[in-house]
Amino acid sequence: MSVPTYICVTRHGETDWNIAGILQGWTDVPINDQGRRQAYELVGSFSHSKFSKIYSSPLIRSLETAEIIARSLRLDPPECHEGLMERNFGVIQGIPKSELAELNPVLLQQILKRNPATEFEQGESMDEFADRVLDAIVSIARPNAGKRILAVTHGWVMDVITRHIASRPRSAILNMKRRNGECLWLEVREQSIRPV
Repeated sequence: MSVPTYICVTRHGETDWNIAGILQGWTDVPINDQGRRQAYELVGSFSHSKFSKIYSSPLIRSLETAEIIARSLRLDPPECHEGLMERNFGVIQGIPKSELAELNPVLLQQILKRNPATEFEQGESMDEFADRVLDAIVSIARPNAGKRILAVTHGWVMDVITRHIASRPRSAILNMKRRNGECLWLEVREQSIRPV
């Protein structure tokens, strides 16, 4: 039996676009002052976690959150992993939900439900996105067997992982949304990803 890797997946700190209700996707938006406070709060909760390494989505809101944690815990700078990036929402990235309500109210309703089966013009499909995320978790675990790893990522990424570890279909609507700074612990062995 292989030695497991324990990965704590956490959502990045708050951004101004989170407050304004704008889908960020692959758009680079920094965390705000509240997001920085959330990162430092995570440092306190991680003081006894004994992380060996931190990985991050390369998007600045995750990377800045991860950098604050890494510095505070005296760990090496975070290693960026593109598989941890948020879902690419295509042409609607950067459009406020209030504006989307006029442009495409049906699409907005699907987004508000966080329906993973929603199709985004010029964006990622549900399967492309889920495959990318789950492959990233396995690829991060592989060289870190027996270690504790922190992975800083995004809300829809955490939805993919939540459905997977609950054995729910990729298209299942969760009726929940991970908060900024919320964590999810995983035990990863070879291709197996389970909750801790």
